Amino acid sequence: MQPDTLLHMANFSTLFVCMVLKFPQIFVLMRAKRSTGISLNSLLLELIGFIVFVTYQMYYNYPPPTYLEYPILIAQDVILLLLILYYNGSLRQSPVYALLLVGGWRLLTVERWIIDLAMSLCTFISAASKLAQLQCMWSSQDAGQVSALSWGLATYTCMARIYTTSVTTGDMQVLVRFVAMTLLNFWVLLTVIHYQRRRSSSSKKDD
Repeated sequence: MQPDTLLHMANFSTLFVCMVLKFPQIFVLMRAKRSTGISLNSLLLELIGFIVFVTYQMYYNYPPPTYLEYPILIAQDVILLLLILYYNGSLRQSPVYALLLVGGWRLLTVERWIIDLAMSLCTFISAASKLAQLQCMWSSQDAGQVSALSWGLATYTCMARIYTTSVTTGDMQVLVRFVAMTLLNFWVLLTVIHYQRRRSSSSKKDD
């Protein structure tokens, strides 16, 4: 297979997967009407990481196919945030979150050093979001309403982006971020599956 063809397939598949990546989690929340197991802090950190990353890519005029999925992911995360706030009875706090996120986004491009610094911290921010989700499950010893499918899709997209970044921009900061996110997403996925299987086994024993 030609490298260009493989690159186009990786870009297209990543974009397609990201268009529906958060849907399984959204549907699980809407069906359960509760957000147990889902870390609000994790979601907020993920949103910040996404905003920083896509702003950095746009600021330096990187090829749009390498980051086009991020506005889609941000939109889906906003829907998830609103659902979590709604089911937690905290929907009235949503304007505060909106103000902070939009204000922070505008601040990123005021000076070049700000976006560079933010990008250097982006990997740590995104890693913290995964660790916050892991901590939430470890503390409750339950995956709650966390969707394994969404985390599996997230793992795939990061793996695909390792390839697309290496053959297009070669940006080491971006590559390090995707490698770290792949490993952490996979860790969360395994943890979710572990707790779901344990819950399933407990239910069978009770029956």
